[in-house]
Amino acid sequence: MKEKFMRSQSNAAAIVTPPSQNKALLSKLLLWLLLFFSTTYVIYTLKLLSTPHTATVSCAKHILISTTTTTKTEEINRAGQTKLEHIVFGIGSSAKLWGKRKEYIKLWWDPQKKMRGIVWLDKKVKTHKNEKGKLPLLKISSDTSHFAYKNKQGHRSAIRISRIVSETLRLGEMENVRWFVMGDDDTVFVTDNLVRVLNKYDHNQYYYIGSLSESHLQNIYFSYGMGYGGGGFAISYPLAKALEKMQDGCIQRYPSLYGSDDRMQACMAELGVPLTKQLGFHQYDVYGNLYGLLAAHPVTPFLSLHHLDVVEPIFPNVTRIQALQRLQIPMQLDSASLMQQSICYDKTKKWSISVSWGFTVQIFRGIMSPREIEMPSRTFLNWYRRADYTAYAFNTRPVMRNPCQKPFVFYFSKAEMESDTNYTVSEYIRHGVPHPACRWKMADPDEVDRIEVYKKPDPHLWDRSPRRNCCRVANSKTKSLVIDVGICGEGEISEV
Repeated sequence: MKEKFMRSQSNAAAIVTPPSQNKALLSKLLLWLLLFFSTTYVIYTLKLLSTPHTATVSCAKHILISTTTTTKTEEINRAGQTKLEHIVFGIGSSAKLWGKRKEYIKLWWDPQKKMRGIVWLDKKVKTHKNEKGKLPLLKISSDTSHFAYKNKQGHRSAIRISRIVSETLRLGEMENVRWFVMGDDDTVFVTDNLVRVLNKYDHNQYYYIGSLSESHLQNIYFSYGMGYGGGGFAISYPLAKALEKMQDGCIQRYPSLYGSDDRMQACMAELGVPLTKQLGFHQYDVYGNLYGLLAAHPVTPFLSLHHLDVVEPIFPNVTRIQALQRLQIPMQLDSASLMQQSICYDKTKKWSISVSWGFTVQIFRGIMSPREIEMPSRTFLNWYRRADYTAYAFNTRPVMRNPCQKPFVFYFSKAEMESDTNYTVSEYIRHGVPHPACRWKMADPDEVDRIEVYKKPDPHLWDRSPRRNCCRVANSKTKSLVIDVGICGEGEISEV
């Protein structure tokens, strides 16, 4: 028994580890665990600390790049303002009408301002030596007989006119072009205002800029998304290049369209470029007298007139050309303010006064609100003669029938610049139409025969937000009136 006990005791001694060895193993295990957790903690901490640092550096780099890019863009914009020399005009005409219509182009074309453009004709015309330099270059449109035209009411010349921008681009003779501006041979442009407007847009982007017809029915029949070519529209150079590549194929897909404008708009729709509407391009799809439209011009730069052979001369008792030559006087003095309306009141005499600078002044008996005065009076007829006033694409008011409410009209006569004050002084002479008797007991404007308007030129008018100028009656005599027109002062309004 004793022997067995001793043997089992020796076996147990062989299996059981001494306490000193247990402590050594436990220490090693704890050391390895501590080392593992420490290493993991250090790696994680370093990663955590390095991540925001990288993001901060990246963000700083992004801000630096953005700031640099913005600064460069601003420098380009300051140094690279669009000028008249960056615009190429494409004018649609025909040999049949050229002899008469070229006189309209002579009114606004000025090669001394580095203007560039081409008149595209259907065939050769007779040229005169004394007209050299007074007109754009003349070119003959290429043959378009292979294009289908199926509109029974229109004329296939619309196809060649719609291709003017593409044909001009294909000449490849022009450098530093930013914009192509389309117009008709009976369109008169105010080129300084055109430059002001185009400077608002990035010529490196796709832009199709124009305006609508005055006729609601015209816009429905053609499109409210179409720029009317007679009033003029502008196409940026990159868009013109894209158009040139696809236009011939595009035209083939629309043989039933009527004119050149809607063919152009159809191609713009395929390119995905909408019309950027710019009031001031005037199609003037109306008949008769433009007085109501011009006397209440919207608060926007006056860019063009069209259909000059259809409407009456804008000034009475002169030819159309003579009337437009008279308009050149205020246009040269202060083109930005041409046709811009101002509204004020002579409270002592209870008169309402409207000044359309460079064109006309009206005096109304009694007090009319600015809301009424800024609305065009219907001195004109609709393009669709059977249509009534609801067929216009804007609000109008009727011509006054009450003899006491008929305006006294004064037309622009002459203007000059006062060198010592730097003010323009324009004169407006009473239109010699007799007025019916009025029984209202108030001062009678019939005694006034001339009005002087003082105004400081404002070339940066359209660099500010749109707002009418203010006018003030400076001096009111028996037979004359002196009015001051200019930027509205702080708190100044056209108060009734």
